[in-house]
Amino acid sequence: MTSNFLHIESTGRGPDVVLLHGWAMNSTVWRGVAEALSDDFCLHLVDLPGHGKSSSSQPLSLAHMVAELDAAFPRPVQVVGWSLGGAVASSWAMAAPDKIRSLSLIASTPCFMQREDWQHAMAPATMSQFAASLAADWQGTLKRFISLQVQGGAEARALAKTLSQELFLHGEPSLAALQEGLAILRDTDLRQQINQLTCPVLLQFGNRDTLTPPGAGAWLAEALPHAELIVHSGAAHVPFASHPDDFIAAQRRFLLAGM
Repeated sequence: MTSNFLHIESTGRGPDVVLLHGWAMNSTVWRGVAEALSDDFCLHLVDLPGHGKSSSSQPLSLAHMVAELDAAFPRPVQVVGWSLGGAVASSWAMAAPDKIRSLSLIASTPCFMQREDWQHAMAPATMSQFAASLAADWQGTLKRFISLQVQGGAEARALAKTLSQELFLHGEPSLAALQEGLAILRDTDLRQQINQLTCPVLLQFGNRDTLTPPGAGAWLAEALPHAELIVHSGAAHVPFASHPDDFIAAQRRFLLAGM
């Protein structure tokens, strides 16, 4: 399925659930989750604009991605967003509160780069290094980014291999989209408006995540009026892949409650 510029794969039957991946990846990261939940829900696996098989009509921004998603899904949905996909999902829920029945933020944060008053994020030097190395060796940069996503977590080597195999299953990303997406991670700070989210929110984090540390999840759990926080012991940035059974059980329970 393709809607406007978005590539969307749908599977299962039941209430609609939209799955949004992270920076530089594509919707194939969700295939295991979708298979596990397909008896209870209709899962829509989206390649974000500029990623995978989705093109982009303009430079990437949160507002642009939200507009594309809002046009593609005219009826109310539940949304699951991982990392950058969580920022897109949060922005969508704030822009169209009547359309988002529930929100699941997976290893995501309102602010991806450290500020003087915000340490639950990537160091500015790390972000700058990624930006500088993209132009010179974007493939090597993505491999290093995958290593960071699994660093410290259980079965890190096997997870890194899986993510690397999924990286180009929907084609190679454009350098422009990678640079624009990284700029979104660098510049996004939703902390001041995040309490506008009034829908139920599930937060799933890993206690070994160095990109979006669990402190960000604890902050969100306090800031949001209807939030539940689950921290997976031994997980890094990809809890749905490293701890699939616990992740799926929590996600199914939450989504069923939001029907």
